[in-house]
Formats: sequence, C-alpha cells, structure tokens
Amino acid sequence: MAYKNLLYEIKEKTGIITINRPQVLNVLNAETVEELASLIEEIKSDPSVLTVIITGAGDRAFAAGADIKEIMALTPSSAQAYLRRGHDMLNSIEMLGKPVIAAINGFCLGGGCELALACHIRIASQNASFGLPEINLGIIPGYGGTLRLPRTVGRGKALEMILTGEIISSTEAQRISLVTRIVKQETLMSEAQMLAGTISKRGPVVYAH
Repeated sequence: MAYKNLLYEIKEKTGIITINRPQVLNVLNAETVEELASLIEEIKSDPSVLTVIITGAGDRAFAAGADIKEIMALTPSSAQAYLRRGHDMLNSIEMLGKPVIAAINGFCLGGGCELALACHIRIASQNASFGLPEINLGIIPGYGGTLRLPRTVGRGKALEMILTGEIISSTEAQRISLVTRIVKQETLMSEAQMLAGTISKRGPVVYAH
C-alpha cells in the first residue's frame, strides 16, 4: 500500500517507518495518524518483519507535535474522536508484539514525544530535544503522554515537564531514562538498525508475549 505521508521499507527483517513531512517538521496531522494506524496493522500481520524502527525525515525533527491548526478547528465532539484515534494508534504500537525502536532526530515534541513514548526503545541523536509543551496552549497532552511519561521517567519529573512545558536536551533525556542512548546524527539510523538486527536474532516468540 502506498502512503502519502510515510515512507516504508523492510531491511533484514526490520520494518523502517519514516514520517515524511520534513517541510512541516513531520507534524502528525490526522491523515498521518490514520496512515500510521494502517501501516502498523500491516506490519502486525507480516511475519517477515520482526522489529520496527520509527523515525522522521530530515535532520530537524522526529515529529514536532500534532497539527495545531487542526486541533484549534475541532469542536468538542470532533475532538473526542480525534484524540481517540491518536490513542488507538499509539496503543497499537505499544501492543504490537514486535519491538519498536524510536530513532529520534531533532524536535520530539507534543504528539511526537507521545509517539516516541509508545515505542519500546528510544535512541536519540545529539541534536534531539524533548517536551510536552501543550500547557502553553492551555491544553494537556492528548495521546496518552500523561500516562506513559510518568511510567518512563517517574511521576515527579513527568509532572514537572507536563506542567511547565519544559523542553529538555538529549543529554537530560538520557539522564532521566527517557532515551537509552545518544549517538551522532549521522550514525542514528545505522545504530538503530544494528540494535534492531541484534534483537531480531533473538527469540521472537519471547518478545511477542
């Protein structure tokens, strides 16, 4: 299946998903969320794919958040459906049954940070930055970040990030265990692929359950 906002390829049993909207910092609009949901279902049923990498096109952003223009145009009823679809898509990543690695380059903010949190392992380039700045718009993270961030970094630090909208560096993200390793921008994908390859050689039945 062809996708408008995503690139997808399989390399050595690893499915590589690239959010391909670099002109808008890979912002997650509704169409992109739908495409991600569809692609994750495709991967789930493909026995040739044992691991997955999600990354963003270009070197400026993994995903710089949700589409603010879309959010501001929502009505109360349409907002509920919009958020539910995002929740369902991220849940499908978390429950895929195949290890998903976020290879994070540049901005990883808002919905983009929530996407990374749904992945099982996160590695970042030196220029990556992280945050949930929704508070600056008078809203809270809507894709499950208020649950996944505390589970990852602890309740206190999560509350601090959510309530202040603080943007942190990759170094700080590693210190609080938001990411497991930091690599050079130019080696990010090769490092992610090596990690995925190592995992693929282990027991898929184990990590599927």
